[in-house]
Amino acid sequence: MAGHSHWAGIKHKKGRADKERAKIFSKLSREITVAAKLGDKDPDMNPRLRTAIQAAKQANMPKDNISRAISKSEMSIDKNYENLRYEGFGPSNVALIIETLTDNKNRSASSIRTILQKNGGRLGETGSTTHMFSNCGVIHINKNKVDEEEIFEIAINSGAKDCLNLENIFEIITKKEDFYRIKTELEKKVKSFDYSSIEWRPLNYIELSKDQSKQIVEVLTNLEELDDVQNIFTNVNFESLK
Repeated sequence: MAGHSHWAGIKHKKGRADKERAKIFSKLSREITVAAKLGDKDPDMNPRLRTAIQAAKQANMPKDNISRAISKSEMSIDKNYENLRYEGFGPSNVALIIETLTDNKNRSASSIRTILQKNGGRLGETGSTTHMFSNCGVIHINKNKVDEEEIFEIAINSGAKDCLNLENIFEIITKKEDFYRIKTELEKKVKSFDYSSIEWRPLNYIELSKDQSKQIVEVLTNLEELDDVQNIFTNVNFESLK
């Protein structure tokens, strides 16, 4: 079930139009700018910035864009972005956690509420859906980069919660608060990861019919198009949509 709650993980496998790519680059740039503004400009000294740059590289974002986003952190002193989390329900009572990076929380809340209400969903109170999920760090390492014995040993010694041997990757699960520390340990052995992020993983998945799936995909796509939305997590089993 690895990552099937993470909508971006599903979309990642599909071809992206230029417009979609521009929007993804814009969101990644915003995260880089904020990470650089809040911490050191040197990614080696700033784990959040390092993770943001790695995500940008995984999305094939040009180096110039990454450098510009870091430089922008010195220019956008007047703009204060906040990481805000919204919880709610989509059609078929699907649980949602929506992470935003915004300079206007009223705009974010209003835009998200409108999309959900138009599709039979609703915005919930804080805590209305998070109890259905586990907040954890997730790291994917390609099997070509390290052997099984070594990765399991590193994972155990660094205090990871779990290390799974999946089809093409090793998946390491960490506690949220240990994510950057364990990631730094792994980086000493492995130069680059296929994926690394802090996720909300559902404790239980729900199965949807084809029509229900189609409706939730539409809602998630509309939410993803909002500039402020960075990540969306849901308890739908997307495996059945493949």
